[in-house]
Amino acid sequence: MPSEAISRREFCGSAIAAAAALHFAKSAGQASAAKNKVKFYKNLAGGHIGVRANQRQALEYAVKYGFDGITPSLGEFESKSAAEIREWAATMKEKGGRYGAAGLPVQFRRDEDQFQESLSRLSKQAGVLKQMGVTRMATWITPGHGELTYLQQLKLLERRFREVAKVLKDNGIRLGLEFVGPRTSRARSRFAFICTQIEMMELVEAIGTGNVGLLMDSWHWYTSHGTVEELLRLSNKDIVHVHVNDAPSGIPVDEQIDNRRKLPVTTGVIDLKGFINALAKIGYDGPVECEPFDQELRQMEDNAALQKTIDSLNRLWDLIAV
Repeated sequence: MPSEAISRREFCGSAIAAAAALHFAKSAGQASAAKNKVKFYKNLAGGHIGVRANQRQALEYAVKYGFDGITPSLGEFESKSAAEIREWAATMKEKGGRYGAAGLPVQFRRDEDQFQESLSRLSKQAGVLKQMGVTRMATWITPGHGELTYLQQLKLLERRFREVAKVLKDNGIRLGLEFVGPRTSRARSRFAFICTQIEMMELVEAIGTGNVGLLMDSWHWYTSHGTVEELLRLSNKDIVHVHVNDAPSGIPVDEQIDNRRKLPVTTGVIDLKGFINALAKIGYDGPVECEPFDQELRQMEDNAALQKTIDSLNRLWDLIAV
């Protein structure tokens, strides 16, 4: 009888272990399938993490560490011939590299003469980016102004961005606009301006060219008290570019300061699981990159900073469960 009792315990233990193994295997398989279904990709923006690299070096870093794309450098190609640009585009394709979003080179925050002068160069610049294979551009908008009221600035930017967007549209480029969320940033200006997803989408709709959307940053989403439900109201066409960051712990949301952030999935302050899964659900298909403003990270040796950054993005991808 004792041997029979032991046999039963062993059998039950084996059955439980087998069931657990099956459960975890199924969960792992579902998680892997969810990650394989996402359309967005990990982008390397070296400047955000203190890594200085030309396009060739950035591509090598991306391949080595597992980034899917790199941030384009307009200045590096503006003076190159069409043949040289084609050769580079072929190299990108051969290495499986993709592009993130270029920065907007137009002085839309300055006076009208400076705006128009910089706008006059945009067509040529956009043409270079088109040859490179770049389809996205982005910029940020301050959440206030010292002289212009909300309505005055809204009308000014609506007109200026419409002019910009028309030029970009002719070159197959979309423009992402980023709102700045922290209350501490808003407090610096006499007149408040756009600081939420909802308000920025109102500007996007007013521009009305069809190729303007959001640069969505998890940091600004969090500090503007954004919600997952608001994210789910968007579609892929509404988001052009994405930044992912976490926030320092122990600081109330309305006391967070914009240039003091953390790499994603490091502190757990921001609901990055909700954020990234919302992007997956709406079918976002663009670049996702870190912009942590982390001085400790920026002072690291390049390889260490790159490894730490891709590790954080991999942890973020591990949260995908759609």
